[in-house]
Amino acid sequence: MRPALVIAIAYLLGSIPFGYLIVRLTEGGDIRATGSGGTGATNVSRRAGKAAGVATLVLDALKGSAAVVVAGWILKVPLLHQYTGRPLEAFALSGLSFQQAYWCIWGAAIAAIIGHMFPLWLGFRGGKGVATGVGVFLILAPGAVAFAGLIFILIVLVTRYVSLGSIIAAVTIPLYILLRNRISPSLEFTPEITAATVGALLIIFAHRANIRRLMHGNESKFS
Repeated sequence: MRPALVIAIAYLLGSIPFGYLIVRLTEGGDIRATGSGGTGATNVSRRAGKAAGVATLVLDALKGSAAVVVAGWILKVPLLHQYTGRPLEAFALSGLSFQQAYWCIWGAAIAAIIGHMFPLWLGFRGGKGVATGVGVFLILAPGAVAFAGLIFILIVLVTRYVSLGSIIAAVTIPLYILLRNRISPSLEFTPEITAATVGALLIIFAHRANIRRLMHGNESKFS
């Protein structure tokens, strides 16, 4: 019962359409009818200004973080146990094995990203999942986010393509997790690498139109 509950809550949190609501309240109209058609920060900034875009970015990331924090609280999983100095065995989980609990947590992470991309409230037409993914991994794998963030910034500075930076940064997260596990194996590696890979594939899928435009040289640059 609890695993199903955390997945459902994570999806509903992820599906809160902050970008859509911000544009609706400030500019009027449907953000999905302009630009790239997404509800994310980049499209919002083009329609309603950079302040609205930043607000969307922060809120979308926060809902991703909230989804996994709530999941951890419900399942009594120590999300940052490696910083407590206590072994996993010192924590009492909610009737699940450590492996089962981490599968649930990472399942909630993916559910939040899916919720952002396919929100129930907007006919399953949402954003591309990047900011929500950042919020998720900021809690569960902060080192991977820092590395991917650096890659994103470098690519955008050089090319001015936010979409290209987002795609490559998403791919670096499972690569970072794989390399980190080679150096320091962890109990949650299997669910972590699985979720990171699924998340990267979802973000690539959401950027399929951007990929076509990049290939044809008509993708919009960030100004």
